[in-house]
Amino acid sequence: MSVPDLLTDDELTQLLRKGNESAFTYIYNIYWDKLYYIAHRLLKDSNAAEEIVQEVFLTLWKKKETLTIESINPYLGAMTRYAVYRYLAKQKIFKVKEDQVARINASAISEIDIDNKILLEIIAELSNKLPEKCRLVFQYNKLQDKPLAEVAEQLGISQKTAEAHLTKALRTIRSSISNAKTDYMQIIILMAILKK
Repeated sequence: MSVPDLLTDDELTQLLRKGNESAFTYIYNIYWDKLYYIAHRLLKDSNAAEEIVQEVFLTLWKKKETLTIESINPYLGAMTRYAVYRYLAKQKIFKVKEDQVARINASAISEIDIDNKILLEIIAELSNKLPEKCRLVFQYNKLQDKPLAEVAEQLGISQKTAEAHLTKALRTIRSSISNAKTDYMQIIILMAILKK
């Protein structure tokens, strides 16, 4: 069934309410540009404006049987403005949540940095109590990430001797950590670092 151009708003909405697709297509073709203009004027974003207009028409079709429309032009304009306001509210909530997450992440990173510095200080302090060769092997290998072969060569000892010094250093530091009254989480992190 085609929709004549001279239908009144009331006749058009009656056809729409009955599920007449031609009436819906007619409304869509007549009002799409007007609704896009309203949305774009409020948002200054063409993609968002298109999404809003599509949402308005989708809602119009889904709720066609329950909508009470006296005049279609102002009704669709109001639907569009409300859709824009809902969109802006969601964007604002999203932005607030995004800012909160960013602040939490920045705070967490700052805390992790502080924790890492504290842990490194504890490890350095514990390693400074080791005999000289043990201390040097441990610090070069674990704190400066040098390969054990390179550490052995640098200190003029065999790799087996370097391994023995490292084993002794790790055992001593682990023992010191388990005896120390340190925060439980720091102990876990230290143990993870020392297992490398």
